[in-house]
Amino acid sequence: MATITQQEVAPLHKHLNITIAKEDYLPSFEKSLKDYSKKANIPGFRKGMVPAGLIRKMHGSSLFIDEVLRTVDKEVFGYLQTEKLDIFAQPLPVDLNLGQLDVNKPDNYNFTFEVGLKPEVQLPDLASQNITRYKVDITDEMLNEEVERLRTRFGNMTEPEAVAGDDNVLNATFVETDAQGNEIEGGIRKDNSVLVKYFAESIRPSLMGKKVGDNIQVSLEEAFSGTERAAILEDLGLDSATGRHFRLDITKVGLVEPRELNEEFFAQLFPNAEVKTEEEFRNKLREELQKQWESETRNQLHHSLYHVLLENTNVSFPTEFLKRWLKTQGENNTTKTDEQVEAEFPAFLNQLKWSVITEKMIQDNDIKVEQEDLRQFAKEQLLGYMGMGAGAEEAEWMNDYIDRMMKDRKYVEDAYNRLQTQKLFEFAETKLNATEQVVSKEEFIKMNEEHNHAHHA
Repeated sequence: MATITQQEVAPLHKHLNITIAKEDYLPSFEKSLKDYSKKANIPGFRKGMVPAGLIRKMHGSSLFIDEVLRTVDKEVFGYLQTEKLDIFAQPLPVDLNLGQLDVNKPDNYNFTFEVGLKPEVQLPDLASQNITRYKVDITDEMLNEEVERLRTRFGNMTEPEAVAGDDNVLNATFVETDAQGNEIEGGIRKDNSVLVKYFAESIRPSLMGKKVGDNIQVSLEEAFSGTERAAILEDLGLDSATGRHFRLDITKVGLVEPRELNEEFFAQLFPNAEVKTEEEFRNKLREELQKQWESETRNQLHHSLYHVLLENTNVSFPTEFLKRWLKTQGENNTTKTDEQVEAEFPAFLNQLKWSVITEKMIQDNDIKVEQEDLRQFAKEQLLGYMGMGAGAEEAEWMNDYIDRMMKDRKYVEDAYNRLQTQKLFEFAETKLNATEQVVSKEEFIKMNEEHNHAHHA
């Protein structure tokens, strides 16, 4: 019968010393030999009639090693469950000596594994943290800008030969490059349309006279600012403009005739609302702007919460074990150098710390994602793709689509993780005594940009 003893190497870092007896693995080894002989295809023998002695001679050594290691794994993981040891990753073998395993001389064998134990986590009192909940003031100027943006977006398009002014629209393929203009292999390549007036004033003169087939090289930091930059970054799937360069290949030059403010236009924008007059339209638009900025400020609040939890939770880790794990358990079974491990370790440890924090919050507060949450998430995504409102009636085809998505394992895993994170932050919000502060759109954007610069520096 196998015996296992623990030996403390360092805080949260243990060695498990295991001894397995012949009786633990020999019966399974003999069975595996018989099973193999029934399946083996060897010239000169009928299938299932290969002598066990020949199988032992040809494949006995590898089957023997496999069975011993399988038995060791079974005993170790059984021990971890029995002793309720909550560990990181998988146990790592210490100086694994397979040379001791001799099929011709079965014996008792000793192995050592090291494990890293998960730490106790004491979360900070969120109610005592100094956190600000921002609210963006929706001004008449912002409302007017949005009205004009929508009139332009849904206006009638003409196609002049070349760019002649700020009201022209450029359809262009954004091709990611380095600072010298060389296309980055595997970089971003995405079609987009941008009004000339959304470019920075310093860039606009270089656009004048540009035609289909021309291109322009830009730095995102210099070419766009404010809400325009934020919109471009969102379209390109980027968090920051810092150090990002693109070549814009012009595929179309357009000029928009703005839409009239009439009931037809109002109904197109808000099909589920009774909007008849310009005043009602502007009021509805102000509500929508407020919702959009509330979403932005909420994201900023969640980001602040992330840093508060990360920076105010003291967690100890089995550092040496984790470094060894990081070194030996790389992708494609590649082993990292000590220098690579040291370079990657701070970010790895930060990620691990966040993982144990969220695990603690989820367990302590019974934060769950139910099947219905996943289905509602899929429905809202579908409606968003189709430009339909959240109140759209469910049709049979919609339920069929959701049923299909619920069978897509990767989609469900991604949706589950997003919803779990969302629920976690929503719960954390309820524990705050946040101070509300009204700010302008420009102040909020600048604050976020400065924060992103600080964390990407």
